Amino acid sequence: MKIGGIMNPTSIVFLPCTNIHLTTHFYHEILGFPIFMKQNENVVIFDTGYGYWGFCEYSDGRKPLSGPTGVCLSINYANQEEVQSKFKEMKEIYPIYKEPMHHSIFPVYSFFVQDPDGYVVEFQSIDKK
Repeated sequence: MKIGGIMNPTSIVFLPCTNIHLTTHFYHEILGFPIFMKQNENVVIFDTGYGYWGFCEYSDGRKPLSGPTGVCLSINYANQEEVQSKFKEMKEIYPIYKEPMHHSIFPVYSFFVQDPDGYVVEFQSIDKK
């Protein structure tokens, strides 16, 4: 795909966090995302496999975009069995926010956890019909 003269661009989403060390532990140690890059002492960029999520502990006290009406970060799996397998793994090591289910509005099977700042992280499989 060619966008603006760049071949195969990737995306990076940057989000504020309150403690870069707790955030790094969650995304790297708990979820297993490789660290793509660290910038100074307050920014870490994780490789999700399809793009990057960057977290920054801003010096201006910027608040995370989390909570019930905040940002939801979704990780997509090929099928429901992969989601269920990840759920079994996660429930042994980290608190589950919402159990696996099919959604009534969207064609998705997923479960949710919350990161240290309350960002909702969804493990999903989109129903392909």
